[in-house]
Amino acid sequence: MARIDVVADIELDSPTLVEGLPGVGLVGKTVADHLVNAFEMEYYAGVHCDGVPQVGVYRGERSALVPPVRLHADPDRNLVVLQSDVPVSPSEATAFAACVTGWLDEHDVTPVYLSGLPDQSDDPRELYGVSTGNGDRVLDEAGIVPPAEGGLVSGPTGALLYHAGRVSLDGVGLIVETNPQFPDPEAARVVLEHGVAPIADIEVETQDLTERAEEIREARERLAERMAEAEDESSQAEPLRMFQ
Repeated sequence: MARIDVVADIELDSPTLVEGLPGVGLVGKTVADHLVNAFEMEYYAGVHCDGVPQVGVYRGERSALVPPVRLHADPDRNLVVLQSDVPVSPSEATAFAACVTGWLDEHDVTPVYLSGLPDQSDDPRELYGVSTGNGDRVLDEAGIVPPAEGGLVSGPTGALLYHAGRVSLDGVGLIVETNPQFPDPEAARVVLEHGVAPIADIEVETQDLTERAEEIREARERLAERMAEAEDESSQAEPLRMFQ
């Protein structure tokens, strides 16, 4: 049965959730992993929704298995992170998004969805925001501007945004320019400093992302190759010029 199983007794009060599904540039994955590690966030819940591969994940120096998609929580920062070690099946993205959105709505969670906009230039990474419900207020307070041109967010993250809009859940989508071929720690840094930090009202150190950029790229290379082999599983933003 599709569900989210809470396993830790953690008190949260209308928290902010940062989504970290693998996508183009592995921006969301990098952001989620960085937050979980930097804040030593506690494993909070297993995400057992349709579309999540039934595999066991083990972590270094620990024998207990965890689900491949899970929630970690930090009660002091009132923060939840959706961390994923696997792509969500594109054929099950709708069911997955409905499952997750129902839980977010029930627990009064403000989701922050992350997506990369492919950009192969060497220009500084630009960050944009889209919203559902009254999420535009969150973007305004954080000083995040909307995209300059129309587009769409595809993949499981796009499905999450769609379902958030259907139920009028207050949420935001952060779209950052990113390298479409390789993991992009710089794009993750921009999202953390200029998106997640002001929205969640937290301080997060990102120097480590810059200093370890090459190491992070190498560590993510295998997952990036898997994503390329199943391109339709990857969440990304893309302009609509081709359809206009």
